[in-house]
Amino acid sequence: MNAWRCFLIANMAHQINEEIRDREVRLISDTGEQLGIMSGAAALEIALGKDLDLVKIAPGSVPPVCKIMDYGKFRFEQSKREKEAKKNQHIVEIKEIRMSPVIGDNDFSVKLRTGQKFLRDGDRLKVTIRFRGRQLAHTEIGLEILKRYADACTEIAALDKEPKFEGRSMAMFLSPKPSQPAK
Repeated sequence: MNAWRCFLIANMAHQINEEIRDREVRLISDTGEQLGIMSGAAALEIALGKDLDLVKIAPGSVPPVCKIMDYGKFRFEQSKREKEAKKNQHIVEIKEIRMSPVIGDNDFSVKLRTGQKFLRDGDRLKVTIRFRGRQLAHTEIGLEILKRYADACTEIAALDKEPKFEGRSMAMFLSPKPSQPAK
């Protein structure tokens, strides 16, 4: 039975079948039991006899460890696990809310609700106040608004970075508290 079962996969991480040219290998069967140390040709013969692939799973050990398995099925299950892991991870983004030092109470409460929603979703929040013209003479008003915003978010957020002046704007960073479950 000299059928070539190897096929090219774009990003092959393992050596399979005829690519394994080691003099001797430690062989593990498809059921998981150790079959011992034998020549690479004998291990390949056993794998082909079972109509499965010989895959080198630990090339660094002496002798290298090879396992008899269905390589196509193995790759499929591996990609399925990677997709599942990728789906379950949450990437933390930095959302920004911009305000003015002359913001009204209703506008402030709308910006506050929006920021709290971002924090509950597990994202970091950058709150910025932009100063224009003569407003730069009264930066303490902006500082007061940022402190009021941070006090309103203390239940769900921690202050990462104190309000800091950067050019014509003042910004602070809030991050969700660890006790809050991220989506």
